[in-house]
Amino acid sequence: MAPHCHDATKLQGVTTLSLRPLDPSFPIEKQLQAEATPIVLVNLFTVAESDIPALMAAWEKDANWMKRRDGFISTQLHRAVGGSCVFMNYAVWESVGHFRSAFTNPDFVSALRAYPSSTIAQPHLFAKVAVPNLCAA
Repeated sequence: MAPHCHDATKLQGVTTLSLRPLDPSFPIEKQLQAEATPIVLVNLFTVAESDIPALMAAWEKDANWMKRRDGFISTQLHRAVGGSCVFMNYAVWESVGHFRSAFTNPDFVSALRAYPSSTIAQPHLFAKVAVPNLCAA
């Protein structure tokens, strides 16, 4: 097994993708109630090494579906270096409202079943922060 890959047997009993909050005090369900524009979704995925092809296929299908939704701007998937089984997706949306509409759509929700059962996803929404001479809001 490659370094930093978790073993699917450690997740026995998990039958679908597992959503875990990046910030337990503010899970995605609470974030979806906020109003912000524009926003960036950052989603960390951890998956068993043997499930990487299935993760990639499910993510590609979802990304193409999201790409056709109102308010979608762009997305990019990254894999951690060194053979890690951690992936990071970020997607830019016009607003929380646009993302909420896509994320809670029954077609998207049912598509989550395509992810391998070893998948742990940690989605979180972010808004830009202005820092003088460095970052524009």
